[in-house]
Amino acid sequence: MMLVNPGLRKVRLSKDYDLFIAVCATVLDLPYINAVERWRDHCKIGVCWIDEWWASDIANDKYWLPALRQFDYVFMGMKGTVSALSDAANRTCFWLPGGIDALRFNAFSDPATRVVDVYSIGRRYEGIHREMLKAAERGEIFYVHDSYVGGGMMEVYDYRQHRELYANIAKRSRYFVVAGAKADMLRGAAGQVEIGYRYFEGTAAGAVMIGEAPDCDAFRELFGWPEAVIQIQPDGSDTMTVLRELGSNPERMTAISRRNTKEALLRHDWVHRWNEMFRIAGIEPSPRRAAREQRVKDLADLSASAEQRLNGAYSTVGSQNED
Repeated sequence: MMLVNPGLRKVRLSKDYDLFIAVCATVLDLPYINAVERWRDHCKIGVCWIDEWWASDIANDKYWLPALRQFDYVFMGMKGTVSALSDAANRTCFWLPGGIDALRFNAFSDPATRVVDVYSIGRRYEGIHREMLKAAERGEIFYVHDSYVGGGMMEVYDYRQHRELYANIAKRSRYFVVAGAKADMLRGAAGQVEIGYRYFEGTAAGAVMIGEAPDCDAFRELFGWPEAVIQIQPDGSDTMTVLRELGSNPERMTAISRRNTKEALLRHDWVHRWNEMFRIAGIEPSPRRAAREQRVKDLADLSASAEQRLNGAYSTVGSQNED
């Protein structure tokens, strides 16, 4: 077990708890857990969830494996890594994908005009980005995108404000550009294909996601509904053609938006991830969790009702046009 504490103030627990959950963005976050002194003496069950750990990196990072022994359950955010991690750690690990605060990103409960035509953050295909820039220069679209290089230590004034700003822009965007995790450098992932958080965020915001539908089991399982992603070529050759076709059919756009919103509420809010974790760990859910689950379900029901009314209206219009 790694006992190094990378500079955090020590915390001593004064109560006993049913569950201790360590949420790690990467395996490099594991040492921070040591700031909570003797947590195992105060917690019945220990759970570790690691969001990103590529299967090809496990062999080189095997010195981290002993740190996992202090936990009763280990969850992995990447489906393609679960088997490799289970073999390396000589224990059963579980897949638990990332999620989204679907209430924060939900545009249905607080509707606003989608004034941003295209929103793109994080990794991108340069071909698609180049075509978007050209369209923006011609005055055809309002294109919001990153102007800095990602990765490394990027500090924000307040992470809550940063997240709220991001959600507010996404909720006001017609199109949301998506690509698989490490899409522009898959050689570095030894060909492992995974989804990224952009898919959860764009879906929850009710935007029409454009870009890449990753060819992996995780995507098919998590986003298995019609037109979850409208595919465009990475070289950007059909980007504006696809956008013009979509823009000429507002009924289709609205239907995609409603469907994405509903599916995010039913599948991808963090409450669904906690439900699965608690089920595997044998933990009874709390009243607050049940209240959250009911809230997202109620919003999903409203969104589904709106989608049904919308589909009915489109059917009526179609019948009239046929007559």
